[in-house]
Amino acid sequence: MKERLSFHDEIQRNKLKSIFLIVIIFIFFIVFGYLIALAINPSYFFVIMILAIIFSLSYTIIGYYNSDKIALASVNAKPASRERHRMLFHAVESISIASGLPMPKIYVMESNQINAFASGRDPQHAVICVTTGLLEKLNKQELEGVIAHEMSHIANFDIRFMTLTAILVGMIAIIAQIFLRGMYFSSGDRRNAKTQLIIIIMAIIAAILAPLIAQLVSLAISRKREFTADATAVKFTRYSAGLRAALEKIKNEHLTEEDKRKYSAAIAPLFISDPFKKKIQGLFSTHPSIDERIRKLERM
Repeated sequence: MKERLSFHDEIQRNKLKSIFLIVIIFIFFIVFGYLIALAINPSYFFVIMILAIIFSLSYTIIGYYNSDKIALASVNAKPASRERHRMLFHAVESISIASGLPMPKIYVMESNQINAFASGRDPQHAVICVTTGLLEKLNKQELEGVIAHEMSHIANFDIRFMTLTAILVGMIAIIAQIFLRGMYFSSGDRRNAKTQLIIIIMAIIAAILAPLIAQLVSLAISRKREFTADATAVKFTRYSAGLRAALEKIKNEHLTEEDKRKYSAAIAPLFISDPFKKKIQGLFSTHPSIDERIRKLERM
């Protein structure tokens, strides 16, 4: 018999892993920036860091404060109707009471796919959007499981956490571009030619690989946040079977290309499952495999 999992332990474990991964990105950012500065000129280190921080903060903060509006507009979502979507409102109200969170605004998007996402910078500015396919295909317990998962993202401040990750990844990408586009500013007169050449080669390799590595770590964080949301959903509902059954239905869906075209790749990580249903799950996936999520839920 498989050992039972405690949702408290799962939440704590995945949160610690997420923090550990974001610390790795931060350390990587400092080391990478310093290596690039060495290749150009050590006195440029703080200039490079400041420029990267300014550019990355600017575009990410704009997205952060408008994340809900951007996400809803990209899928053409409409406000839910209390008369037409009574079961949906009951589910959100029920989980709102169980979690102690304020009631988020509720939206519905046209899609045959079973899916949902939450967005907003904090619980006071949160929105939940579900597909019409979800409302048609899920029963009450399954719907509550999905809503609990999305409310978990709100409770765990995942938008804020992933925004911080995006800032760090963005800064690394900007530093790489600054270096690769401005190598002619390099000055090697303070070192012997051989040492300078080695540093420049290392910096070029780092500048090419760093954005990819940072993105892979960011995707790993995204997958850990999904596991955390699953475990927190069980904490809110005290019932893992609802979310588990919903994931089973999502797993067994057969979607057309038209269904997939209704989604934007930019907001795909927000959804409870990958809307593009990639057959191969791995390092480049925004979500952990549904099978693995189901196995964990079965043990809670």
